[in-house]
Amino acid sequence: MDTDADGPTTYTLQGLIRQLSQFNSTMRDHGLDPEIVGQVVRQLFHCINAVTLNNLLLRKDVCSWSTGMQLRYNTSQMEEWLRANNLFQSKASATLEPIIQAAQLLQVKKKTSQDAEAICSLCSALNVQQIVKILNLYTPLNEFEERVTVSFIRNIQNILQERNDPPQLLMDTKHTFPVLFPYTPSALSLETMHIPASIGLDFLIRV
Repeated sequence: MDTDADGPTTYTLQGLIRQLSQFNSTMRDHGLDPEIVGQVVRQLFHCINAVTLNNLLLRKDVCSWSTGMQLRYNTSQMEEWLRANNLFQSKASATLEPIIQAAQLLQVKKKTSQDAEAICSLCSALNVQQIVKILNLYTPLNEFEERVTVSFIRNIQNILQERNDPPQLLMDTKHTFPVLFPYTPSALSLETMHIPASIGLDFLIRV
């Protein structure tokens, strides 16, 4: 969280990026294998995505075009952070796909049958319940913007009725990916190591 001297502490994108950089620096400084670092970052990004999407699905006040634009900017900055830290190949960016698609859903046109088909092909990382929920919660910015009609939402449901999606609205924030520990041979020749006598390991015998 960022502390503002003139106001309350708030969560900001800059604070999030700074915290991610701190985690990354700590892991690098302790010599953690790059593969493990990538897996940790992937898990962090999944948590960020799940919490953000769940908030979007539960709060009508944030389901608007402007929120979609802000989310898309924030996710692009996080993707840029991955590239800058050589972590884009860690598959962490793929965990952001649901919230990226939700942001695009808030921004696209929602009127014609062509719009409905485009939304169905766009939102492959969101299930039917999540798509319908966001459309139902969508709040126009002003009186000139129309609400999403019931017929449009039904059209979406009809197009996606063949999808075999799990009946789950919220994402599992506690989901953990399996950890894979790669074998990385050491470049240090153990037979050349010198063990200081001060350590008190005289009982070890060199083979």
